[in-house]
Amino acid sequence: MLCWTPWSLVLLMSQVWGLFHSSEHDIMPGDWVLLHVVQGHVGAGNYSYLRLNHDGRIILYMQSLKGDADIYVSDKTLRPNFDTYKLQSTTCGSDTVVVPVDFTRPVGIGIYGHPSYQESEFEMKVFYDQSVPEDPFDRGSYFSEETNKQEKQPQITDEFHEDESILSTVLIGILKIILEILF
Repeated sequence: MLCWTPWSLVLLMSQVWGLFHSSEHDIMPGDWVLLHVVQGHVGAGNYSYLRLNHDGRIILYMQSLKGDADIYVSDKTLRPNFDTYKLQSTTCGSDTVVVPVDFTRPVGIGIYGHPSYQESEFEMKVFYDQSVPEDPFDRGSYFSEETNKQEKQPQITDEFHEDESILSTVLIGILKIILEILF
């Protein structure tokens, strides 16, 4: 029994080491391609908005570095929130959302700062899943009438823009305070 104790301890320590030193390879299968890494912060109860133009199956993996940031995603509005969204992830740690191939581009992404923290910092990794083949007959493709060629026009713009400025966040905050005082 005493002979097994050191080996058991070594095994236990290696598992604990693995838990605290996991890498992005643990979340990233071999057929995912890292497109972007977006870092930012958002105030309590506020949103920061991003736009995804990249086609295909996209995986959004976000970690809250400080506070608690949540993800809301929509292909119907560029400013999704907790009332108007199609996909969401609202955990207290890492958040993951898979944007399907059939979502109309551009896709709106809202990052919400949970009100229990003054400010939330986040890092979002945007992955493209190459294992899902793109359908040549999807609604994103169209045919050129001028040349009668039936080929898909380049739709991949590989852009990720932050729409909301700090000024608009401050103005909305001031407006909320004024409305609370009046009503």
